[in-house]
Amino acid sequence: MTNQTQGSLVCVGTGMRMGGQLTPIAQSYIETFDIVIAAIPNVFARKWLQGVAKEYVCLNDHYDDTKVDGKTRRDTYRRMADTILKEVRAGKKVCAAFYGHPGIFACISHMAIAEARAEGFEAHMEPGISALDCLVADLGIDPANNGMQSMESTQFMIYQKQIDPSALLILWQIGIAGDLSLKRFDTEPAHLQIVVDKLSRSYPLDHEVILYEAATDPLEKTRMEKLRLRDLPQAAFRQVTTLVIPPAKAMEKDLPVIEQLNALAAQRNQVQQVQVP
Repeated sequence: MTNQTQGSLVCVGTGMRMGGQLTPIAQSYIETFDIVIAAIPNVFARKWLQGVAKEYVCLNDHYDDTKVDGKTRRDTYRRMADTILKEVRAGKKVCAAFYGHPGIFACISHMAIAEARAEGFEAHMEPGISALDCLVADLGIDPANNGMQSMESTQFMIYQKQIDPSALLILWQIGIAGDLSLKRFDTEPAHLQIVVDKLSRSYPLDHEVILYEAATDPLEKTRMEKLRLRDLPQAAFRQVTTLVIPPAKAMEKDLPVIEQLNALAAQRNQVQQVQVP
């Protein structure tokens, strides 16, 4: 049983554009917990957190350490999680804040919560507004219309994934596609050509795709650049760039299943008719 005098952990999201996207419950944790430990790229958001938190620790410096000592991103994330857990073990109520959603492309929060719970500490996550939420709103896309597939770009490259070209496909982190070293923060045309070649098995090369980057502050414009699939290697990318691939074909009906459903509906109607007095 968890000792209530022990430290605790909550991981919150600040949204992509913190102003207006920070949920009331996340703000409450930020303002009332003993310490806020944050991985937030936007400098204005970091300054706000520093101003309202009782104690504030910025995790961003760990990225600089990675570039200097040659550690992998996995090593960096491990050090970030350890920084969070150290304060929990010291008996503090810790709020770990991440931009966007704390559980989407944020392995640090998952690691920290799992280890905190394993050690008997109370730990949980509160949802935040993610890049996917912004993407749906900015591009006017409803994933329910055709279905949606979503995966990390390098994962798509190195594993045998079954792509459905009748559904929306989202490839995250296309800006670091093909980095097997986990040390780079960019990609190169040769890697992107591999992405194009693999996608061309399911999509025509002239299929229109979208490079998307959610705005993270009021002065930044949302990137929604349309281009042909074949032109992807020549485009400009950042680490946060997302590749959005709209459906390239119509959905095909599964007629045997439709017949089964119709037969079940007919049976149900017959039963209902018999029961009518």
